[in-house]
Amino acid sequence: MKSYAEVIDYLYHAAPLFQNIGAGAYKEGLSNTLALDEHFGHPHRRFRTIHVAGTNGKGSVSSTMAAILQSAGLKVGLYTSPHLVDFRERIRVNGEMIPEQRVIDFVEQERAFFEPLSPSFFELTTALAFLYFAEQNVDVAVIEVGLGGRLDCTNIIQPDLSIITNISFDHQQFLGDTLSQIAIEKAGIIKEGVPVVIGETNGHADVRDVFVRTAYAKKAAIRFADEERWPMVECELKGEYQRANMSTVQCAVEMLQEQAFYHEILMPAAIRRGLENVMELTGLRGRWQVVNDTPLTICDVGHNAAGIEYVVRQLSAQPQQHLRIVFGMVGDKDYRKAMSLMTALRDRADFYITQPSSERALPASVLAEEARQQGLNVRVCVSTIKEAVEAARVDACPDDLIFIGGSCYLVADYFAGAR
Repeated sequence: MKSYAEVIDYLYHAAPLFQNIGAGAYKEGLSNTLALDEHFGHPHRRFRTIHVAGTNGKGSVSSTMAAILQSAGLKVGLYTSPHLVDFRERIRVNGEMIPEQRVIDFVEQERAFFEPLSPSFFELTTALAFLYFAEQNVDVAVIEVGLGGRLDCTNIIQPDLSIITNISFDHQQFLGDTLSQIAIEKAGIIKEGVPVVIGETNGHADVRDVFVRTAYAKKAAIRFADEERWPMVECELKGEYQRANMSTVQCAVEMLQEQAFYHEILMPAAIRRGLENVMELTGLRGRWQVVNDTPLTICDVGHNAAGIEYVVRQLSAQPQQHLRIVFGMVGDKDYRKAMSLMTALRDRADFYITQPSSERALPASVLAEEARQQGLNVRVCVSTIKEAVEAARVDACPDDLIFIGGSCYLVADYFAGAR
């Protein structure tokens, strides 16, 4: 393999990619992770870390924390998933993606070791991220959990702070059928003596109790951001749901300021710069992001019931009289619930139903039929986002709003070329 494209193709086929095939790519347990970690000399021990889990918002929180730390003068690694267009988006240092050549070299030099392990794509990517951050001598890396927490392969780190944004239903086939079961899996990132911030419990006493009991058992200081009053802050990330995320970030920053390493550097000016420049500093995209002004076009990666509920609430508050919603989902999400939530927009929205290019895509015809049964006006049903966006633009008046969402993979398709 000589080219970056060949290496990426190899990775996608040799180590199954969750965003393409779903459950078949998931490997429970840490045996492969520990073997890879030992092989590379435990690179995660060579830099500080902050660990971020949660059902929704962990990408926004991770990127915002990285932007603040970077603005404070630190060299910051950021590991997130999934990527939208380029695999290298997952692994960044001070906002810069890992070089293509480093990805090529990693596969070429290490495949003789890792192929017999048959690691998952995420296991392999995590090993590369930790190795690259160590090579780059980062001061701190913000590490986003891939799925769950307790058995996620990022969970070998010993962070300075753990953050759990919220708990809602997603990936029940792996994490459990109740919120308390899901909370137990997320709480698995809480470490002995390591402080933890919980962003939201949404009034679920059983979820709160899971976190309190786990923190007590681990002698870990715990704060619930949604139980404290936080000032409104100016942030580059827009959307109603970012309010909760920014409360979580403010609480996390306060907890870091209590630690000697961060106390002198997390100054108000650095915090403000980070908040105001998250996307520029980290490359984050797809969070209530304006991608065109006339007509106003916004995309968002919200993809489960809780995320789509926030999107519907945000769309309901928009002043535009007519909404044109380009929407597609993957098959393991609750599309019936999503369409039920969309009925709040029934009187002012036309729907342009499509599907992501992922193998996990829910066929557009299935989603369109469900939308019609819910009484929604399905204007078109097409197989590609490019066709759907073009149809919405043809129909739109200058003062309409076009929304693109339902799946992070659909938003990825848009950024990859549907424009």
